[in-house]
Amino acid sequence: MTPVSIFAGRKLALFGLGGSGLATARALIAGGAEVAAFDDGQASRDKAAAEGIAIVELASADWSEFAALVLSPGVPLTHPQPHWTVQKAQAAGVEVIGDVELFFRERAKTCPDAPVVCITGTNGKSTTTALIAHVLKQAGRDVQMGGNIGTAVLALEPPAPERIHVIECSSYQIDLAPSLKPTVGIQMNLTPDHLDRHGSFEAYGAIKERLVTAADIAVVGVDDELSRQMARRRAASGRKLVKISGEQPLDEGVFAGITANQGQLDTRIVQVRDGKPRVVANLAGIGSLRGSHNAQNAAAAFAACFALGLSGDEIAAGFRSYPGLAHRMEELGRVGRIVFINDSKATNADSTEKALTSFRDIFWILGGKPKEGGIESLRRYFPNIARAYLIGEASDLFADTFDADGRVSYERCGTLAAALAAATRDAQAHRGAGEIAVLLSPACASFDQFPNFEVRGDAFRALVKALPGFTPYGAG
Repeated sequence: MTPVSIFAGRKLALFGLGGSGLATARALIAGGAEVAAFDDGQASRDKAAAEGIAIVELASADWSEFAALVLSPGVPLTHPQPHWTVQKAQAAGVEVIGDVELFFRERAKTCPDAPVVCITGTNGKSTTTALIAHVLKQAGRDVQMGGNIGTAVLALEPPAPERIHVIECSSYQIDLAPSLKPTVGIQMNLTPDHLDRHGSFEAYGAIKERLVTAADIAVVGVDDELSRQMARRRAASGRKLVKISGEQPLDEGVFAGITANQGQLDTRIVQVRDGKPRVVANLAGIGSLRGSHNAQNAAAAFAACFALGLSGDEIAAGFRSYPGLAHRMEELGRVGRIVFINDSKATNADSTEKALTSFRDIFWILGGKPKEGGIESLRRYFPNIARAYLIGEASDLFADTFDADGRVSYERCGTLAAALAAATRDAQAHRGAGEIAVLLSPACASFDQFPNFEVRGDAFRALVKALPGFTPYGAG
């Protein structure tokens, strides 16, 4: 835990008692603050009360007593309209902040030079966060990882001179953190997202840009227009900038060069310093970093770790041992030349697109509760599909798409277990050369058959592990 002492002896309102809210309440109390907490859910209030956290009806409280409102990041700050607690705080002249803000204020007070890496962007930030933390740990550094991934930021150990915090930041968290000032700030990319919470794409991008504007060293992806504009503004400021790309060579920065090699893609990470390029890592054969979408993630991780003093060899070694994140293009293992991939987190077509670009000869398991648009946008990748296996509510919709296109043969399987059995049978009989992928990338929500994508992915993993001749990833 990071005790928050900056409000010692003062009273704060706290709304939202989920995981990060509880961690925030504990950290404030440990630092000597008086916390008046509330949540709309009775179960959440009961859980907090059982820990001794004071539950207060904030709707009828005297807001002039509060030094701040600490708001859970999932609660609307501005759009579609400010939450009622935000309205009360604003009416009383009380500042509204979040847990990331508390962390940075405490760091500024207790250990302002403690290194912190913050990662944001629309896509890839979780993988990049986990990859950076892994590389640093493998190099022997004291690392704390959390924020929007895994552990709430205030549940981490406190800042220290030799301890590196690696924090994934959502736009919601940045919006509540005016003092955000990382050592290294990473902006991956931008596509329209969370517009209901921020009002417009431009407003969403402006919030993301705060992270790199405040950073000592800014690492900015230049593969989309809004991020390129951020990079140009950072360069114009004269402050340290490292550009990254997963798609194009750069005259300065870190980029991925992708080439075909005997039917497989080789991805080389290239660092350009003073106009001189050098290959610093090769992702070929690293199952957890396969696919063009991981090229930018690796480029960002290299730039951040190099800025923190790691050598190219240390970073490359960390890449090779990176296990990946569960349910995100997770390589489970093999049966012969068949590789089994758990991409259960791909709950829409945009996410599945990344998987379909990563393999040829794909035996594709898909379906569930469909999203708007179905898989129409994926037609250009149908030549990569050896056969498809349909499960769940989306079966009729997806069958219609395949019938209309005419290039993909498919089988209605109903359940995940039946789909895996059929896909494995067909993959074992496939005569093509090279690697074959049995891929769970549903392009659908899970809620017709599973509580969430994690449970769906866990079920797939268990089924795959039970296959005769299965060898887990990394074994042998």
